[in-house]
Amino acid sequence: MRASILALLKDRPMHGYEMIREIGERSDGAWKPSPGSVYPTLQMLEDEGLITSATEGGKKLFTLTDTGRAEAEEGPDAPWEAAGRGIDWDALNEIRQAGSGLMEAFGQVWKTGSAEQRQKAIGVINEARKKLYLILADEH
Repeated sequence: MRASILALLKDRPMHGYEMIREIGERSDGAWKPSPGSVYPTLQMLEDEGLITSATEGGKKLFTLTDTGRAEAEEGPDAPWEAAGRGIDWDALNEIRQAGSGLMEAFGQVWKTGSAEQRQKAIGVINEARKKLYLILADEH
């Protein structure tokens, strides 16, 4: 997290949520850090004198200090790139589409189906979950 924040701030001053969004975009969605990891790191970097903050429009804008810029220049240019390495994006998108389609169908049954149809839908979901775990166990 530390290296990513320093690398981002080499480009320009940013707000915390802007950093979260930038890391998500620059890692092609492979890594979206939580505010719970970003803000404590920002506080630590500020305590160390590597960044400063100023309130702008009700938000804190973070900027590198000279010491912070020197440390950022020594660090990696794009530490977020490692987050997406080795991911099969086509397979991941296939899985997301399948899961999304399943939940969409389940939602339709839940909204418009009878009580009996809803119970059948729950059974299908529970059976699918069991079958997925059996795949991991190499059983049929």
